[in-house]
Amino acid sequence: MKKQLPSFLYFYIHFVVEVLCFFILHSIVGDHWVLWFAPFIYDLLAFVPQMAIGAISDRYEKIPFGIIGMTVVALGLCLIHFNIMPSVLIPIIIIALGNACVHVNGAEVTLRHGQGKIAPAAIFVSGGSFGVVTGKLLAGHAPLWTLLLLAASTVPAFIAAEKYRRATAKQELPCKKFNFANKNMPLWLLIAGVTFVVMVRSYIGYAIPTSWNKTIPQTIMLFSFMGIGKALGGIFVDKIGIRKTIYISMLGALPFLLFGDQIMSVSLIGVMFFSMTMAITLAILTSVHPKNPGIAFGYTTIGLALGALPIFFYRITNLFLNCVIITIASLICLFILLKATKKEKKHV
Repeated sequence: MKKQLPSFLYFYIHFVVEVLCFFILHSIVGDHWVLWFAPFIYDLLAFVPQMAIGAISDRYEKIPFGIIGMTVVALGLCLIHFNIMPSVLIPIIIIALGNACVHVNGAEVTLRHGQGKIAPAAIFVSGGSFGVVTGKLLAGHAPLWTLLLLAASTVPAFIAAEKYRRATAKQELPCKKFNFANKNMPLWLLIAGVTFVVMVRSYIGYAIPTSWNKTIPQTIMLFSFMGIGKALGGIFVDKIGIRKTIYISMLGALPFLLFGDQIMSVSLIGVMFFSMTMAITLAILTSVHPKNPGIAFGYTTIGLALGALPIFFYRITNLFLNCVIITIASLICLFILLKATKKEKKHV
């Protein structure tokens, strides 16, 4: 349990920062263009800069990006609370960049602390799904000052996490034990392929047929199973191997995703299996960037942003077409991931 403490500390920190950001995003009122443009800007600035921030964090490990990020997000909350800024887009830009800093910090520490195990980072990332749905549900119901108290509640977590951040910052090659990638594959092709898989996962996340999702409890269940799947992906990779986890996440999820449109229990199993892909892609990219876990994590966040972009402009609502896209995309991703991972030794 002690070995997993950084995972749960950063799980909570990640949870809180997503609550704060999505509370603000879903509290926005105004003209139609603002309602569309604010989430668009938020997505780009929360995800795309993470590679650059990660590169800085890889080089200057002593910079406490998590504390900086949470402070910046709290500043954005204050600007909205006191109605200081003339445009809501300015606080949106501020909280997005703060969110990016918190993400990089959590990923860096949990990957470095993992010693070749991807579960700690997967547990950290999973906190975001629970935070997103909580922030959405609180928007319009909770007074803003309670969110500032929530931000303050991360102070003890950061104080405890600082011990692990400083310890991992002293390591010269923190992720050298990550050994999941197929080293015979050209590096540029491997990175491009795995980043493409992240893009597909991001896009399919919006395309999954979930006409059963009509109530608040059902929405909570949907996001909860997304979060559980992300954490389980890391645990499965460490316990049964990355290739078996790939088959479960890609092929195992497929029938549940396709035939769960009207049945919540079936759909949730598919969502959980499909979400396991997150840990798989992060494990592969960290394997080829053992000196730079921040850059490795940055590839995944750029993939997430690019995969979500089409949704802002056009969304396919036809059930059959979505099922065809999910099937073809899953098979392509299965092929890419199997090519990108090394063959595992059989235990006799």
